[in-house]
Amino acid sequence: MNFSKKLLLTSMFCTAALPAMAASVDIYGRADVSVQSSDEGDGKFTEIKSNASRIGFKGTHELNDDLEVLYKAEFEVDMDGDGADVFKARNQYVGLRGLFGEVLLGKNDTMLKQSQGKVDLFSDYNGDIKHLWVGENRLSDTLSYKTPKYQGFQFGLTYVAEDEVDGEDAYSMAVFYGDKGLKKSNIYAAVAYDSEVKGKSGDGAVSGNFDTMRATVSGKVAGITLGLMLQNQEEIVTGAEMDGMMISAKYSFDKATLKGQFQRADYKDGDTRNGMTAGIDYKLAKDTKLYVFYTTFDLDSSNDEDYLAAGIQYKF
Repeated sequence: MNFSKKLLLTSMFCTAALPAMAASVDIYGRADVSVQSSDEGDGKFTEIKSNASRIGFKGTHELNDDLEVLYKAEFEVDMDGDGADVFKARNQYVGLRGLFGEVLLGKNDTMLKQSQGKVDLFSDYNGDIKHLWVGENRLSDTLSYKTPKYQGFQFGLTYVAEDEVDGEDAYSMAVFYGDKGLKKSNIYAAVAYDSEVKGKSGDGAVSGNFDTMRATVSGKVAGITLGLMLQNQEEIVTGAEMDGMMISAKYSFDKATLKGQFQRADYKDGDTRNGMTAGIDYKLAKDTKLYVFYTTFDLDSSNDEDYLAAGIQYKF
């Protein structure tokens, strides 16, 4: 284990041992590992896969009645052991929250990525919407701002600093309505826009700097949680444009949750890419679940892909 990894672990344990003072410190994480059969066009193979397992610490420190500091330092953990790095940076920031809203500096999800709420039912797995679309960006050198909520509405802006002489500033903005968990409102909706944001799709179809528009809505009908997402993206240099649509649905009974979603990417040059995922979650406890899923991709200009997985997720 190199020095940086030892320093990271030491800082986490030292932080956990600090006496409770004005600042709050929460150690949290998620262990998520699956065994799966994968076929990416060259034949099937079996793998043990860590699905965005993570550990982090976060907290707040009240400065006065109207102002507090908030911070987060989160790391992805390679629990299957086949990665080059054990730890990889996720959201890491510090900022202020008060009557004016919330300002954060550091590495963070863009507003367009945040706007998806919980509509992507297979986020962090093979069926993640980032496989076919751009926009699922967690970027360094960002300043993020969110207004206070007013009658369910909230505005957010991400500014991405150029970070080099020939670089270009980029922006990501969104208007949110309701509660993404649908616990405090009957509907969640968001409209988001990226301007000149760098990104790429997970299937390797496109990469570059994009202008992207995304609209998201979710709600419950007869006990079924439904979600819809529409997206238009255009690569600035080439002008390559895509229109996309994703629908999702889940239904829970007893300790089980049935889930399914379909995603489509239609490129103006005629290439069409589809993805479909179905799965079942089974709760063993509030913080532990077993799951299975099957994902298939129908890709016009490249090999089709299929994934069948069973795994366990534990949150702490």
